[in-house]
Amino acid sequence: MTVANDGLWTIRDVAAYLRVPTETLYRWRKVKYGPPAARVGRHLRYEPEAVRSWVREQAAA
Repeated sequence: MTVANDGLWTIRDVAAYLRVPTETLYRWRKVKYGPPAARVGRHLRYEPEAVRSWVREQAAA
């Protein structure tokens, strides 16, 4: 799976970027952990820079 280069990322894009299963992202969301996501209808969408920023914060912790 390749990660989209522009626009909002899907949960599959984020899972591919982080190399984790999509189920992990759903679980993190339930416990209020992980990169911030927005609901667009029934779907989760992520700002690519917010995901990258979250990764940098985790590395710095």
